Amino acid sequence: MNDLEKLEQKAYEENIEVDYIDFKSENILGLYYDGTIAVNSTLPNTILKADVLAEEMGHYYTSSGNIIDNQKISNQKQERTARLWGYNKRIGLEGLIDAFKAHCESMYDIAEHLNVSENALKEALEYYRQIYGTGVMIDNYMIQFEPYIQVHTLMTVK
Repeated sequence: MNDLEKLEQKAYEENIEVDYIDFKSENILGLYYDGTIAVNSTLPNTILKADVLAEEMGHYYTSSGNIIDNQKISNQKQERTARLWGYNKRIGLEGLIDAFKAHCESMYDIAEHLNVSENALKEALEYYRQIYGTGVMIDNYMIQFEPYIQVHTLMTVK
């Protein structure tokens, strides 16, 4: 089962309807409304569709009300929270460590290993940098977001 199918299965289990629609505007990648997610069917691959579906599922889990007006600060916060939910579902700090363990050396390698678009990876890293600053410790790993993504194993003294 690929990542898109796993997200679709999770949506099914949560009684979230997922439809693929050929939107008239290519600017609309996905929408969530009242238990239904619409994903743009013209997206060129399953990786991009999974990126969009994850964010829209983030709206299901974290948003309330009509947040289409992106001029309102409260709506911007809800959009950010939904995106972060999607990034954590598709990437997460553990995913970055997993990519390090798999010897990924470039953004392309990391994105390919995690089955996400490079754009989603770059945006997630920026969100993580805004949340954690220049770096964060997870178990015995130091993840640094500046000047570029780096993961280091910290040695323990016995």
